[in-house]
This record gives sequence, structure tokens and C-alpha cells, in this order.
Amino acid sequence: MALRFVRLMTPSRIQKRYHVTTFGCQMNEHDSERMKGMLEGIGYVEAAEQAEADLILFNTCSIREKADSRFVAHLGHASAVKKQRPEVLIGVGGCWAQSVKDEVFSQFPFVDVAFGPGQVHKLAEFLTSDSLTAQGYFEFEGFAGDLPAKRAREVQAWVQISVGCNMNCSYCIVPSTRGREVSRPFEALLAECERLAADGVKEITLLGQNVNAYGRDLRPERRQFSELLRAVDAIEGIDRVRYTSPHPKDMREDVILAHAELPSLCEHIHLPLQAGSSRILKAMKRTYNRERFMDRVALIREHVPDCAITTDIIVGFPGETEADFRETLEVVEEVGFDGAFTFVFSPRRGTEAAEITEGLVPHEEKVERMQRLVEVVQRRGHERAQRFVGRTLEVLVEGPSRTDPTRLRGRSRHGKAVNFTGLALPGETVRVEILSASSQTLMGEESLLARALV
Repeated sequence: MALRFVRLMTPSRIQKRYHVTTFGCQMNEHDSERMKGMLEGIGYVEAAEQAEADLILFNTCSIREKADSRFVAHLGHASAVKKQRPEVLIGVGGCWAQSVKDEVFSQFPFVDVAFGPGQVHKLAEFLTSDSLTAQGYFEFEGFAGDLPAKRAREVQAWVQISVGCNMNCSYCIVPSTRGREVSRPFEALLAECERLAADGVKEITLLGQNVNAYGRDLRPERRQFSELLRAVDAIEGIDRVRYTSPHPKDMREDVILAHAELPSLCEHIHLPLQAGSSRILKAMKRTYNRERFMDRVALIREHVPDCAITTDIIVGFPGETEADFRETLEVVEEVGFDGAFTFVFSPRRGTEAAEITEGLVPHEEKVERMQRLVEVVQRRGHERAQRFVGRTLEVLVEGPSRTDPTRLRGRSRHGKAVNFTGLALPGETVRVEILSASSQTLMGEESLLARALV
């Protein structure tokens, strides 16, 4: 195996090819872009399909059971490719790999390398080593954000501002898969954002497991998340700044005021609720209650009235009664979220909630509650979206519509997907007159008058 790799690394007309499949959150998308950039830096080129690749990589998620099962199915397909071409290398990275680090190679002996989120840089070390026997890398060290990236879109970029999480939510596996919270140095972040702006990036999304806790661990000088927002806003060429995800307990007034005062900071805040019942929030160890969450929403609406607010909600957490669930529906009705990611609770290995044996909600009841929740979320989201009809919004064009290739697709500053007719190119920012709206998508047409004036 080592000899084969040495032969491929020598000058040759044959280039090695890689294929990366990404599961899960925006942080995983960010990490995958870093993997691609690193691989191309050592001579690989991207393959369109797994079957064409010499290196098949999976960047895994373990937040939900569905992500686990999807990944295992994909891994089975990669195993079939390796049976046909034994020289193919298979790598598994990300949160799932970290969570089962002691079992990866025994469960899946065809895997060549496994690594956690804190060890993305070790992939290149493995591929350039003399021996390619099965290896695992699982220590928490370094930032993937320091690695080169191959961005999915030229004018949009992820920027990792921290790794890990210091919260202890009883259902969440992230602290054990990504480690304790560590902030990237302030000056290094600004330098990266300046390089991205010079490279033509217009929209930056700041990433962290709890972004608004950024900077508290920095020494000798602590920093605040709002300070970082103001510094990035001041960089010439950056038109839009987004971030995900904040924690309600850390959503302070200085961050909300930044949305009202900074031209580049988008009118969109993703504020995870998880549950509307204070009793369930306490069982989840979320460190805030319903009243605190509603106070944060009121503060956002006071200072940024047009701000879009989206959220995450878990249905069927152990001990959730019908009365608890009705409290969640009440919050959704009252807030009127612009959108929500809704999940049926599934226990994650190694978490406190996975050990709960009393008060478990039957699956059928979880499904029934989910249906009721989705109905309210979509109805209120549809009602909220009507405020955009008749307005002209700035839309950053991403490409053709996914459902109608004759139309274009982009995103407004509010985070709303916009399908529209027009002449714009990907990467352009255009003004679109909104003609109609559903709960998830706005429809319109490009304002050619505005284009002519420009």
C-alpha cells in the first residue's frame, strides 16, 4: 500500500482524485471546504462521483440519528467501490468519527483513516506518510479555519471564530465531539476576513458552536462578540455579515444593537428555542427559561423591527407532557418565527438524556406532535413572509432556481430564499421586487430599472 502511494506521488500524467460527502451543520461545510483546499494543495483534484475517486472522504455528523443512518448507507457504497478497486482510500472525519473513535476500525475494517473535527489537518499528514495502515486522529487541537479552503461559492465564505462548546445541554453530543470552547485570536480573524474581501468575497458567515460567547477566553485581552462584529463590518468590500449560532443566554443588548447600527450585519438572527416549557428547558440544561427567551425576542423586535428570527425546536424530549408541548406551540404562535428547524428527539450516545428511562414519549406521539408543530410554524412563517410582498429587496444571487431553471435563486439580507426572473449572474447583488411569498420562499422579478440606474 505504501509503495502504491509513493508511485502516485511521483510526477505523473495521472492525478489523484478525491470525493467529499458532507453531513450536518455549517461548521461541517466549513471543515469540508478546508479538506478540499488542503487536498488540492498536495496534488489532488475533485471527482464528480465517488466511483471515480482515489480517495473517498466523509465528513460526518452525529447530532441526529438520521444523519448517522444516512452516513452508514453511504459508507456501504464506498466499501463496494473499494472491493472493485482495492487501492481506493476511505477516510471518515467529523463528529460521528469522534464519537465512536474506539470502534471505527473494528466496525468498518475497510476504513483507512479516521479523524475528529479537531484533527482535519492530520489528513494531509496521513496521505503523505510512508505507511498508510489504518490510523485515527482524535485529539482536540488546532483550527480548521487556519487551513486553505476551496469555497463552494466565490463571493460567500465561512469564517470559523471558535471551536468547541462549554455548555452542558443534556441532549447534545457536541461538547464531547468538538471539545471545550476555544476562541481564535482576534487579529487572525480580521486578517482572514481582509484576505477574503481582497479575494472578492461579499458575504461572510461567522461560525461557532456558541458564537456570542466568543472572546471570553482570549488572553491577555478578552474580546466581545459585538466587538468582532464591528471590526468585520469596517472591512471594505464586505457587504453582508451573518453568524450562527448564538445561545439565548448570551444574546446581549450590545449584539442586538449591532444589528441596528452596522450596515453589513444582516437583519436575521437564528435564536434556538428548543422548547417552550421552562420545565423542559431546565431538564435540557439550557440555562434560560421561557421568560428569558421571550425577553430576548422583545429586545430584538424593539431595536430591529424588521429582523427575521429563526429557531430550532426539539419535540418529544423525555418527560415532555402534552401541557409542555402546548407551551411550545404558544411560544411559536406568539413569536411568529420566520422559519424553524424542527426535530424529533433521538438519544445521542454519551449524553445525559440518553440515560433517561422514565417519561419517554412514544414515537407515535412524537410524530403527531411534530405534525402539529410544523403546521403552526408554517402558518406563522407564511404570515410573517407577507410583509415582504410589494417591497424591493437586495438579493445576493446564488445561481439557477432549484425547481425552475428558467428562474434565478438568491438570498435576501433576512436569510429568505428568493426565486425570481432576471438577467443577473451568480455573485451579483440585485434588487428584486417581491410579488408573492410562501412560508419558506419569496418570489419576484429583478428590478431592471434599478439595474439601469446603477
